[in-house]
Amino acid sequence: MPMERVLKLVSEKPVVIFSKSSCCMCHTIKTLFSELGVYPSIHELDEIPTGKEIERALIRLGCSPTVPVVFIGGELVGGPNEVMSLHISRSLIPLLKRVGALWL
Repeated sequence: MPMERVLKLVSEKPVVIFSKSSCCMCHTIKTLFSELGVYPSIHELDEIPTGKEIERALIRLGCSPTVPVVFIGGELVGGPNEVMSLHISRSLIPLLKRVGALWL
């Protein structure tokens, strides 16, 4: 059930971030998207009742560490290293435009 829930959540918005409110890397990634003008769906796993179940499902998807984890266009991008690599290589903005998360 938790895996289906994760797949449903990531299909609902162009950008979905699984985060924890106390995580500084999570804050950095959320700030990056905000500064780009992208408003992702953010799920704070330490603030929702199903957070632990979702975290276990993310581990099964191969996410390590489990937060922050970013999905773009329903596809797993990964954590901060993958997101920053996309950004530095100038691939992140075209990807965000392609999935309709960014219009400029």
